[in-house]
Amino acid sequence: MNQPVIEFRGVWKIFGARAGQALAAARAGAGKSDLMADHDAVVGVRDAGFSVEKGEIFCVMGLSGSGKSTLIRLINRLIEPTAGEVLIDGEDITRAAPARLRELRSRKIGMVFQSFGLLPHRSVRENVALPLEILGATPRQRFDRAELALSRVGLDGWGDRMPSNLSGGMQQRVGLARALAADPPILLMDEPFSALDPLIRRQLQAEFSALCHGMGKTAVFITHDLDEAIAIGSRVAIMKDGEILQIGRPEIIVTAPASDFIAEFVRHVSPLQVIRVESIMEPLAGPTDALPQVEAEAPLARLARVLAGQDGPALVTREGQPVGLVHPQALLNAIGERPA
Repeated sequence: MNQPVIEFRGVWKIFGARAGQALAAARAGAGKSDLMADHDAVVGVRDAGFSVEKGEIFCVMGLSGSGKSTLIRLINRLIEPTAGEVLIDGEDITRAAPARLRELRSRKIGMVFQSFGLLPHRSVRENVALPLEILGATPRQRFDRAELALSRVGLDGWGDRMPSNLSGGMQQRVGLARALAADPPILLMDEPFSALDPLIRRQLQAEFSALCHGMGKTAVFITHDLDEAIAIGSRVAIMKDGEILQIGRPEIIVTAPASDFIAEFVRHVSPLQVIRVESIMEPLAGPTDALPQVEAEAPLARLARVLAGQDGPALVTREGQPVGLVHPQALLNAIGERPA
């Protein structure tokens, strides 16, 4: 089995002057109100344990105050954990010296925040090149790599503009380009699209997903929007009061919620939007030349459109290669299997 890119082992974060005492009480079963009353402490993250594999987009979803933004800041130690281990490629960064931590942040991990965080007195290109400047890259290297990063996010030719000349969506593209400039293998995304208009959000979600898959990036993506988590997440973690309640592929979260709280969250989501075609396909059999085609990772909603008016199966493809078949009856069965 491959080593996870990111791994949490029994990670706690407790805010308060008496965090150590509060940790012992929490481990003994003290609740939220008891910790506040007895120790003036708040649990930000409670005994988190999970791993993120190479190439995943791991979405962490929860309401305001659930602990999701605290959790993502524990990954690069912008917030210090109270207890537990945080491993990056097998290295426990809770034990890393300051110099090593700076190296990890600058070379291995890029981060994009909800607030764009662009320097208003620097051009778009200079903002994107800032991580490279910190790393000591030459002016030529900074220029070339900043231009490459801008092209990857669709901002060719915008390098000389100032941030004030850009729309919110374009400013967030600059933030993403800045995170990509040093080519880190890990991207941490803290609600990066939540302040944008819905149409721009959906466009950036699709572009971000394609970019991560195309470049082989591993991402942790924080959101309070379940539809966003479903749209881009390889797996989704649901948080409440600092605790991770369930982790699974989007279709598992929707069709087999682990609690009433999660069931209420996903009640409005149609299985047609989350179940992937590959999960109901059958092996290839017989001639396939004349069959309509659908991608293996497409949702069943797209399959329904492909099969509309068809009596026979559709050909399932992955990267242009046939991998299976799916019949109309399999689609009907999948829609009918969702529990009431």
